[in-house]
Amino acid sequence: MTRATFPTPQDAESAFYEALERSDLEAMMDVWAEDEEIICVHPTGPRLTGYDQVRESWTQIFNSRQRLQVRLSNQVYVQGMMLSIHSVLENILVAGEPKPRPPMIATNVYLRTATGWRMLVHHSSPAPATGASGAADAPKILH
Repeated sequence: MTRATFPTPQDAESAFYEALERSDLEAMMDVWAEDEEIICVHPTGPRLTGYDQVRESWTQIFNSRQRLQVRLSNQVYVQGMMLSIHSVLENILVAGEPKPRPPMIATNVYLRTATGWRMLVHHSSPAPATGASGAADAPKILH
């Protein structure tokens, strides 16, 4: 089977979220680098490393039969020649639920390979609650 080619990291990111919305395991794994160094952290989940663990986690998610719609906002990209880091807010609507879930903060890292851009890291976690001002209620911490 021929793997898809993603000419830009944004193309790889679009394919990632399209595969997520369609619950398409093969399309999902096509986005990922075929590397034992890949990392995936689902919201409130453990760190998964390596192709097999990442694939198994997506298999379990897709087998749940939940249909998701994901809209990205607040996208920030830092891109070099070989690496692209994306920080986004994932606004998720689950089919059958009356209102969207609270947003998730995701960091996606892509590597330029001989076969196009591929995902190395996906880390998604709950966004902090925001007050009426729109600012996060949690104090700012520098480290």
